[in-house]
Amino acid sequence: MSIFTGAGVAIITPMNADGSVNYEQFKAIVEQQIAGGTDAIIVCGTTGEASTLSHEEHLDVIKYCVEVVAGRVPVVAGTGSNCTETAVYLSTEAEKYGVDGLLLVSPYYNKATQNGLYAHFKAVADAVKIPIILYNVPGRTGCNILPATIVRLCKDCENIVGVKEASGNISQVAKLASLANGEIDIYSGNDDQIVPLLALGGKGVISVLSNVAPRETHDICAKYFEGDVKGSMELQLKAIELIDALFCEVNPIPVKKGMELLGLCENNLRLPLTPMEEANAQKLEKAMKDFGLL
Repeated sequence: MSIFTGAGVAIITPMNADGSVNYEQFKAIVEQQIAGGTDAIIVCGTTGEASTLSHEEHLDVIKYCVEVVAGRVPVVAGTGSNCTETAVYLSTEAEKYGVDGLLLVSPYYNKATQNGLYAHFKAVADAVKIPIILYNVPGRTGCNILPATIVRLCKDCENIVGVKEASGNISQVAKLASLANGEIDIYSGNDDQIVPLLALGGKGVISVLSNVAPRETHDICAKYFEGDVKGSMELQLKAIELIDALFCEVNPIPVKKGMELLGLCENNLRLPLTPMEEANAQKLEKAMKDFGLL
């Protein structure tokens, strides 16, 4: 069974001016997401600035998220690392907190071979019992998990059940869907490709857009699954300008600015990320207004 179907938000981690995690704002954002129809919370991913959280902070945020959500929607914890030992540690700890699943990004910087990727993910899968979604984002990691490797992992590891596909390569996703034969849950990792991924049998999206537009992102998926493909497509196309603005600088710089514009958090990031350039911030604000968010 799928961990979730529909739109899961790749939730931001709000920060105080001193760089510490703002748990009060985090709770408010979780509540806003659930009220907006979000189908799952994906915590401590790329958008959550996990790469600059200490292990202790990383696990504290995951634990707090589980407590706030309180079973209302699934919680998927980002516990990947370029160090297999660290990924195992974060994953086993997150499992203890009661998360519904894990999101494991491919090891970054190391640039492992396909055999290395297999061994890495299998080591984590063998250490936990909860379901796992692999995360393929070669633009971030410099490493592409090939379709054959994903299928091999899902066949050999009962708890590896899906993949967040953010390669941007629709042909690669089609190849994966063909090889998987419906046995692997495929989620779009690109907000501008939700409908194309659903058309290939995808289960939904793990979304940055959902931070600022949870209802609309949910509806793109819901309408598609209800058979209203035209309505789903229209929402997807309406969101393109906003999606472009949300990725005109590296994620999560723009989405944090967007959340500030909505009054949901302060625009604080941890170095090496810095606040959005003014021209791009104006572009984002215009896109949010045109979309009806402001």
